[in-house]
Amino acid sequence: MNTKYLDLLAQKYDTEEKVVTEIINLKAILNLPKGTEHFVSDLHGEYQAFQHVLRNGSGRVREKIEDLFKDELSEEEIREFATLVYYPEEKIKRIKNRFTSEEELTEWYIHMIGRMIKLVSYASSKYTRSKLRKALPQTFAYIVEELLYKTDDFTNKERYYRKIVQQIISLGQADKLIIGLAYTTQRLVVDHLHVVGDIYDRGPEPDKIMETLINYHSVDIQWGNHDVLWIGAFAGSKVCLANIIRICARYNNLEIIEDVYGINLRPLLNLAEKYYEDNPAFRPKLSGERPTKHEELQITKIHQAITMIQFKLESPIIKRRPCFDMSDRLLLENVDFNRKEITINYETFPLENTCFATVDPDKPAELSEEEEKVIDKLLFSVQHSEKLARHMNFLMKKGSLYLKYNGNLLIHGCIPLDEEGHMEKMTIEGQTHAGRDLLDVFERYLRYSFAHPEYTEDLATDMAWYLWTGQYSSLFGKREMTTFERYFIKDKITHKERKNPYYSMREDEEICRQILVDFGLNPDQGHIINGHTPVKEIDGENPIKANGKMIVIDGGFSKAYQSTTGIAGYTLLFNSYGMQLVAHQQFNSKEEVLKDGNDVLSIKRVVDKELKRKKVQETNIGEELQQEIDILKDLLDYRYIK
Repeated sequence: MNTKYLDLLAQKYDTEEKVVTEIINLKAILNLPKGTEHFVSDLHGEYQAFQHVLRNGSGRVREKIEDLFKDELSEEEIREFATLVYYPEEKIKRIKNRFTSEEELTEWYIHMIGRMIKLVSYASSKYTRSKLRKALPQTFAYIVEELLYKTDDFTNKERYYRKIVQQIISLGQADKLIIGLAYTTQRLVVDHLHVVGDIYDRGPEPDKIMETLINYHSVDIQWGNHDVLWIGAFAGSKVCLANIIRICARYNNLEIIEDVYGINLRPLLNLAEKYYEDNPAFRPKLSGERPTKHEELQITKIHQAITMIQFKLESPIIKRRPCFDMSDRLLLENVDFNRKEITINYETFPLENTCFATVDPDKPAELSEEEEKVIDKLLFSVQHSEKLARHMNFLMKKGSLYLKYNGNLLIHGCIPLDEEGHMEKMTIEGQTHAGRDLLDVFERYLRYSFAHPEYTEDLATDMAWYLWTGQYSSLFGKREMTTFERYFIKDKITHKERKNPYYSMREDEEICRQILVDFGLNPDQGHIINGHTPVKEIDGENPIKANGKMIVIDGGFSKAYQSTTGIAGYTLLFNSYGMQLVAHQQFNSKEEVLKDGNDVLSIKRVVDKELKRKKVQETNIGEELQQEIDILKDLLDYRYIK
């Protein structure tokens, strides 16, 4: 018994009654139904689609409204009310324009405030009053509590309640109250959010997703390969930095680098303008607003300049880290610059769309003096971006390579396996690691690198890049990344990236059960929840695999993948009744939702149904609460002994 800790605890619970009251409260919470977990993955900067899914709780808001009002509201009224809950500010403005008199508007306010109060009461039915109070709009918390806990059994206070609502309206506060209650409903419908990787790259607004997550009431993140690339760049990896700029140039998103995070690209542009011309292989992939011809040419030149810097930066890492086993990726050294050919695996291929203006054929992997200065300036700018620092610190605080949560294993990519289904082994500094142990080692290196951004060429910083591209990386999950080949070689046989056996073996229930056991989870009850690889639903691929033990929730939030998947993303819901997978149609605009009330939901699939309703005591939070109860009981005994 830690008496010093108990003495400190006694300062907070300074009477026996306070200790007993808290034990009773915690015991009661353990017997409440577990809250709803909401899983999303591979958001890739698609902020608007993510916002909508978050606001409608993947259909949970609509379900609550239907349960409560199905006998009193028409389908059109339900759709309009749901849209009001999703986007209260915009919907109120539209609705108010319909009314021609103050009396009509007042009547609408009275009905809508009453409806909102009912919905909040229903959505909060499995939470304590304390938890509900924290979710309420603080300005109106007292008033809302009065309205929430009124009963119709007695009419003594009916005039009192009606007067409250009338005063809210007459004082011009009705809009604010309805908006606050809408956001309270959104918060109550989803208790906890899991982001299973890849917030960054491809889409236009990852920064806005990060701001949303920072302000979200309860969230964790399992890093994706693209997230780790950004973390690595901020931690001092120049090759990770080159990669993020290359990807932003490729997808016409350089404004994220320059405008959002304030990273000065002028030195890179000057270098690009000096050495590079137009090149069809490096023109940006365009969707949405198109750049001018001049801007497109600038992006094309920047794309070439940073790509060549990236390829040059990879070589010294490969050479100084033999444990990475990547010597076959020293491609620049296998180029015949006179003949414009490259030899890969003893086969020679012609090169096209080349941009080797800064390459010294005698020292192909050596940065020029100008390139050195450019990448150093870029790194300085990245590490001194206050906004990027805030976002990366949050990623590290809330993130991890994997998470064990309420009996499930959440991991973005894979658990590297060999052809026989055994955990693949990697030897690092004389120690061999596999499975969970290997992932723990990867995470330790990444955290060390982030804590020491002044080191730019140590093993920890190099490991951040390895997590992006290495064959034993749990985030990459392939034998090689053929970026060079895709740019410069026409023969598509060289473009193939061989997947880790995990991606075929995860269809096998026994393999999934073995992985769950390796991570200390119950294989009878647990699931593996994956992102990273878009599910080709358009071709009939099933996201629920291995008899329900494996759930892949990358359905193509990123518009770049939607032609491959045939849908616009999956989300997963896990409440006290079980798990449900939700498929989404393409989200076009908030304007379309406000106009038509379309929830962009399609198929819902039951993944797993609980035989008995799951309680808080069976969750991670329940374990923590039980530990608190045990400590408080120790405090009671300690008081008695003293």
